Amino acid sequence: MRPQVVRATRLVGRRFNSSSSSSSSSSSSPLNNPNVQKAVEGAQKAYNQTAATVKKVAGPLGERVGSALGGYREPLVYNSKVVASVAKQVWQAEKLSPPLDTAVWARAYSQIWSRASNLGYWRDLLKTGAWAGLGVAPTITVDKDELYRRLEREYTTHEFDELCFDFGVELDEDTTKDVEEARAKGLPTPPPQLKIEIPANRYDLLCLEGLARSLRIFLQKEQPPTYTLSVPDKLQEVYVEASTSPLRPYFASAILRLSRPMNQLEYESFIDLQDKLHQNLCRQRKFVAIGTHDLDTIEGPFRYMCKDPKKIKFAPLNKDQEYTAEELMGVYETDRHLGRYLNIIRDAPAYPIIYDSKDRVLSMPPIINSQHSKIIAGKTKNIFIDTTATDKTKLDIVINMISTMFAEYTEIPFTIEPVKIIMPDGSSHLSPPLAPRPTTASSSYINAATGLTHTREEICTLLTRMSLTASPSTSDADALDVQVPPTRPDILHECDIMEDAAIAYGFNNLPQSMPTTNTVAKAFPVNRLGDLIRKECAMAGWIEALPLILCSHDENFAWLNRPDPGHYAIHLANPKSLEYQVVRTSLLPGMLKTVRENKALALPMKIFECSDVAIQDPKSERQSKNYRRLCAVYMDKKSGFEVTHGLLDRVMQVLGVPFLEKRESSGKYGYYIASSEDPTYLPGRAASVYYRPKPNVQPTEPTPSGPSSEGPLSTIASTLKSALPSSAEEGIPWSRDIIIGSLGILHPTVLNNFELTRPCSSLEIDVEPLL
Repeated sequence: MRPQVVRATRLVGRRFNSSSSSSSSSSSSPLNNPNVQKAVEGAQKAYNQTAATVKKVAGPLGERVGSALGGYREPLVYNSKVVASVAKQVWQAEKLSPPLDTAVWARAYSQIWSRASNLGYWRDLLKTGAWAGLGVAPTITVDKDELYRRLEREYTTHEFDELCFDFGVELDEDTTKDVEEARAKGLPTPPPQLKIEIPANRYDLLCLEGLARSLRIFLQKEQPPTYTLSVPDKLQEVYVEASTSPLRPYFASAILRLSRPMNQLEYESFIDLQDKLHQNLCRQRKFVAIGTHDLDTIEGPFRYMCKDPKKIKFAPLNKDQEYTAEELMGVYETDRHLGRYLNIIRDAPAYPIIYDSKDRVLSMPPIINSQHSKIIAGKTKNIFIDTTATDKTKLDIVINMISTMFAEYTEIPFTIEPVKIIMPDGSSHLSPPLAPRPTTASSSYINAATGLTHTREEICTLLTRMSLTASPSTSDADALDVQVPPTRPDILHECDIMEDAAIAYGFNNLPQSMPTTNTVAKAFPVNRLGDLIRKECAMAGWIEALPLILCSHDENFAWLNRPDPGHYAIHLANPKSLEYQVVRTSLLPGMLKTVRENKALALPMKIFECSDVAIQDPKSERQSKNYRRLCAVYMDKKSGFEVTHGLLDRVMQVLGVPFLEKRESSGKYGYYIASSEDPTYLPGRAASVYYRPKPNVQPTEPTPSGPSSEGPLSTIASTLKSALPSSAEEGIPWSRDIIIGSLGILHPTVLNNFELTRPCSSLEIDVEPLL
């Protein structure tokens, strides 16, 4: 069924326009505009014409792209090229404000249609491979006859679809009917193919060999193979030089000595697996790059180094002319396939390169292999595989996948010749790391999670069907000893083993029963309190915003005129950008960014958020702790301090917390505000919110203002404080008072940091102490 653009646009229209935040506002939905509805209806009508244009101009390349997309082809073409483009262009044209102007919609839609009807636009899109970045799950295309030959049975489409479902993959399409129709018309057509969607973490199923092998094991037609390393007379060596450290420091290798040269079908499967890994696990070759070579054309030992691109010269794959590495950047700049990888090393002072003992180039990772060592279907019998990487874990997975998937063609099946890798520090190791990873699983856990009552031996049989080697433990009556093969890096935890046992048994066959316990679910008190506060704020006329929990370090501290006390905020180890460096310790930065992105809206603007911040906490199990807070920001021509103060009073009134005029008030329970100095606010225009808990009630600690110190002096002080009579015992009620937040008029420098020109007042308090 054709996807509906109306639903997607409705969802977009519900969002407040902000690059890093969102809020709900039904009045600003674009669907309220009848002209918008007409534009949406026009987009739906235009789809058929657009699809016809694509089919007309794409040719065979379009068919290949469509084959790769499988069942996602139509919704992707429609939603991504029409819906997303409409929303994006309108939002940009309106400067991130809700688009209500008919002219803006008409202009944006005309731009989209001009592209959709332009033959060159679709040719460029398909040729550049831009469709590959749309986030489609891996889909492989296999020869139907060859797969059924390996499975030793002919399946109907329905039968094979059921087999795929039982195994945990999905049959997208069987092209048999299309092939028969084309042949009846006398048109040239490839053999019938099956298009199968593979789980993103099952790299061992990305080729015909791996899929057929796993299905045969699942059908109990063969046992899981044991992958071993051979003992060659002469061990090939690769020397990794220190110059590679800044760019791609890791290297792995393997050698496949085939019993016969690969035929064309096997060769294409070999190359296609490399492409699938490059696009998926290797992240467009940024993490790992794979090179394959005819070992009979090169000689070891090999050297992996980084070298001045002007001094690197070789004939690249499928070219007879030699180029320097610097010249190759220009040669492949317009190449639809290799051009996307150039930026990985283009700006580096030295490029990675692999030489053999006679200084012949094998490859220049991650860009191109050498023509000299090219693999030829029907001729190459000994294959040398090189992989370079920036990530050691992904490197091991990739080299294991490439070598094991095609190890069935070696002289001794499933035996791979190792390569000795010598690192710059003199250490060495053998590659690939084929040793199975030992782990354990509880049979009682597997039975409890699946509802089965199997013995350990029966569970081991189920796991064997999923290519895992398992046996009952001799030291624990409940445990299973499981050997995870190098082809299953997706097995990370005991729950993965349990899932495999359930798949082998059959999800449809699992017993169904009523739960043995009867419980009534209820919300956590802090969530119930948060929902109550959110409801009251909304009823008071404030709009809820939902910013991101990550922000930059400056936004969290310097832009609020607050120093970083150190060991306070949770830092990301490898932030993708400067905009997302720390987990917020205050809700205020997100509120001010939301105001900034929506400052074109009518005044006054009143927004709030009731959500969590996170602080480092060495005493906690996870070394961090969440605190629920309420933050509100008011922007108008005047600061509106009394408005935020009024929101505070309303929240406290609803929660039944009485107002105390001042600290000296004799009330035993309530809240009050007192002037304070806070660099975030204007001098003399800031106040701290104090909360006096009920007697004999220990409130939840508010968000700390800095890292806790547990030194000897603080320990002595706390000991003395607990031993001596407290001021509370002397009848002073304010000794129990705690600061739960602050409110005030924001300082001009804070407003300037967030590009705001109107005065603003804000409120931020902890809500957990109010429980």
